[in-house]
Amino acid sequence: MITDPTMTRIGQGVELHHHRGQREAARDLFAQIWDDIGGERGDPLHVCVLAHAMADVQDDVHEELMWDLRALAAADLITDERVAQAGVTLSAAGLYPSLHLNLSECYRKLGDLDRAREHLHQARTTIGALGDDGYAQLIKGGLERLTEQLRDDPQPENDRIE
Repeated sequence: MITDPTMTRIGQGVELHHHRGQREAARDLFAQIWDDIGGERGDPLHVCVLAHAMADVQDDVHEELMWDLRALAAADLITDERVAQAGVTLSAAGLYPSLHLNLSECYRKLGDLDRAREHLHQARTTIGALGDDGYAQLIKGGLERLTEQLRDDPQPENDRIE
């Protein structure tokens, strides 16, 4: 059970977005939390989870990518001890499959299929950190869908968007 008040607030924003369809309200709440934690100088767990959630409510794929890259950078600073202290049931390594999946999707949307495939590969190599619960199935399903999309969308290297 989540015991960290900031993680609880982030969860409320996720609820607004994913379960109530209130994307703008979620984005506003995430922006307020971002300010409250001190932005990128905040606790790496908060920065990672918040940036990961903030990416999902962006209208522009470049903004989405920026938030996902922030989340990935912060993930490298998170320990299992810190995750457990917050009451999160995942290990620190369990954050990576979803982070790489989202980055892969961003790069696919931007037409950078090489980077999309790199992050898809990284997501696959880290998937073992997840259990076999509903969250893991959600991520695995996303990996399968994205694998199919990338398989069906070959792009010559000289057409790659930087």
